[in-house]
Amino acid sequence: MSSVVTGEAVVLELRPASFGARSISLLIDIVAQVILVLAIILTVSGTLAGSLDPALSQALVLVLLILVVLVVPVTVETLTRGRSLGRLVMGLRIVRDDGGAIRFRHAFIRGMLGVLEIYLLVGSLAFLVAVFNEKSKRLGDLLAGTYSMHERVVEKPRTLAVTPPHLAPWLETADLLQLPDPLARRVAAFIGQAPRLTPVARGTLATELATEVSAFVAPAPPPGTHPEDFLNAVLARRRERDLGRLTRQRERTAKSAERLHRLPFNQ
Repeated sequence: MSSVVTGEAVVLELRPASFGARSISLLIDIVAQVILVLAIILTVSGTLAGSLDPALSQALVLVLLILVVLVVPVTVETLTRGRSLGRLVMGLRIVRDDGGAIRFRHAFIRGMLGVLEIYLLVGSLAFLVAVFNEKSKRLGDLLAGTYSMHERVVEKPRTLAVTPPHLAPWLETADLLQLPDPLARRVAAFIGQAPRLTPVARGTLATELATEVSAFVAPAPPPGTHPEDFLNAVLARRRERDLGRLTRQRERTAKSAERLHRLPFNQ
């Protein structure tokens, strides 16, 4: 994943497409272009058979190649904001380096350079540039300021903290108001990653975090409480408290809006 900070100071987590995914999407696009060229040639040759001189035939073939190799891809990328048939199949999209949608100039630069690095040089230049680039950019992407990203990312299920039953009575009297947000986020990250950690690392991290959290929780948990049980109980209670506060705030906002709506000047 790569982090992109937008002009509104919003951090976007984007996943650049791998070299393999980009290669497969490019092959799909090339096959589609070849099929389109053959279909047009067969249609034209069947309609105008014997009525075209060699020079005009060569000119039509040249125009057809420019249309299919450059005009159509640039038009499709511009209208679909970075998609193509191959990218649609692979779940990819071309975006700007700042994460925004591309425009005509980006698609045109990529299309012009694509004729050179993909078709004239049989993909060798695109391969060499993409292999040594962390986002698998080809030369056209470097000059246009774009890259390919995954649109369809499978989101892994999150592991939520659950209050152990034997700690429920203690939580009724526990004070968690002073628990800092950064520490709470670290605890949440540990709970989500705990099943993938080795037993030694899992126990060590749980003990360290429990020691830090215990300084902000009163009273202390019952003697003999496992560090992970303690962390799960604290985080689950904090989540329930925050959810309750947000629910009450939403209800107050709705009641205030309803009272304002009933005022005489709103009738």
